[in-house]
Amino acid sequence: MTFSIIGYDPETEALGIAVQSKFIGVGAVVPWAKAGVGAVATQSFANPAYGQDGLKLMAEGKSAEETIDIITANDDGKEYRQVGIMDATGHAATFTGNKCYDWAGGMVGEYCVAQGNILVQEEVVTSMINTFEQETGKLADRLLKALDAGQEAGGDRRGKQAAALLVVREKGGYLQANDRMIDLRVDEHPDPIKELTRIYKLHRLYFGVTKKENILNVSDVRTEIVNHLYRRGFLLSKHVSDQDLNTALGTFHHVENFEGRELGHGKIDKEVLEFLTSS
Repeated sequence: MTFSIIGYDPETEALGIAVQSKFIGVGAVVPWAKAGVGAVATQSFANPAYGQDGLKLMAEGKSAEETIDIITANDDGKEYRQVGIMDATGHAATFTGNKCYDWAGGMVGEYCVAQGNILVQEEVVTSMINTFEQETGKLADRLLKALDAGQEAGGDRRGKQAAALLVVREKGGYLQANDRMIDLRVDEHPDPIKELTRIYKLHRLYFGVTKKENILNVSDVRTEIVNHLYRRGFLLSKHVSDQDLNTALGTFHHVENFEGRELGHGKIDKEVLEFLTSS
């Protein structure tokens, strides 16, 4: 009762997985990935060992096909399992046991692999592959659009409940301390893909890099900034000096976790301003 897609970006060498299921907390079970090694989506009576063992085998140099052969060889329940695997260079393979509930199957595309079970129709998987291949931009955006296309094609026959997005890249995590560039989950929601997309946009806002064209002079939007900092309690008066305004703006950045977009005295990120005025 799950559909997922694994994708690879050859330019950034990022690997990612997007998944939706009528299964609470699906993000804690299905997606496994390690930068420079590969990614695994284990589902349909999911065997979490497929994730751990699959990554270990690929780290040892096994191909995606070889990894699937090995992890399923000694599994008595393999005919009820489904798994998609991609190595660190984007080569992929998928496996669907012959006892998985219809519709069940998988497909390998260019730098992507998708699979699903208990689906409304095969087009759920083909739509994910086609959308991923046709879309451009960041890997996470392409994965989410592909997942949404799968839902539009019918999705999980039993309905919707949870979704997750995992993207890894060398030193891509917070403070470059690990490889978890994006690790977002919607554990229980009536429209989990839409909610996951909303959270992802927030993640991109908080941790994205300020675009050059989005750097604004505070002096050009001073009245707007003052009004909204006052409205939100960061200023006690609308009649403030530039220094007090700068201090209040800095406090706002820190309270809202926008340290990464703080540009210093006299400058503000357009996206941060939009957040300030709309929140």
